[in-house]
Amino acid sequence: MLKKEVQELINIGEMLPLMEEFYTIQGEGAHTGTAAYFIRIGGCDVGCHWCDVKESWNANLHPPTKTDIIVENAKKYAETVVITGGEPLMWSLDYITQQLHEKGIKTHIETSGAYNFSGVWDWFCLSPKKNKLPLERAYQEADELKMIIHNKNDFQFAEEQAAKVGKKCTLFLQPEWSKKEKMTPQIIDYVMEHPQWKISLQTHKYLNIP
Repeated sequence: MLKKEVQELINIGEMLPLMEEFYTIQGEGAHTGTAAYFIRIGGCDVGCHWCDVKESWNANLHPPTKTDIIVENAKKYAETVVITGGEPLMWSLDYITQQLHEKGIKTHIETSGAYNFSGVWDWFCLSPKKNKLPLERAYQEADELKMIIHNKNDFQFAEEQAAKVGKKCTLFLQPEWSKKEKMTPQIIDYVMEHPQWKISLQTHKYLNIP
């Protein structure tokens, strides 16, 4: 397929730079412990220094894949799909979510919210980052706010972000993995003092699953 034709299909979401896809147990946030099919899309310029999938940042490393093929793969395994990245909202997600819904599959997303909204979502997990803040629509759509706690200052940032989401949104504090021994006790104390928050842990890493 010619490069121009591929780019046109990417622009309308009929191809996506697929990094990986896999069936696993959700490890974080509101749906922890639930089986889901993960679709990880390449490309991100948010640049979190503690990101554990930096290999996702360069979209050019991940081959454009026909979205219909991705959807057919997901259909074999799960009733719920989680689209993540990288930063998935760098791409148009209207087509893939429409196709998934037509096949009766629930659509979840994990995003920084820093790019224009697209897609139709059954669950919208917003995880804001200081160096590239979410757009207003992302706060409105958020079902779940997942704040990564790397140091003590992140608690204040978490509260600033929580003030921008709606009342339906569930609030989570999650220790950054490399700082979990230091920050988890502080998160426990914080949640006990501020019970509107819940604790999220990367349980998939404890279980040694993807």
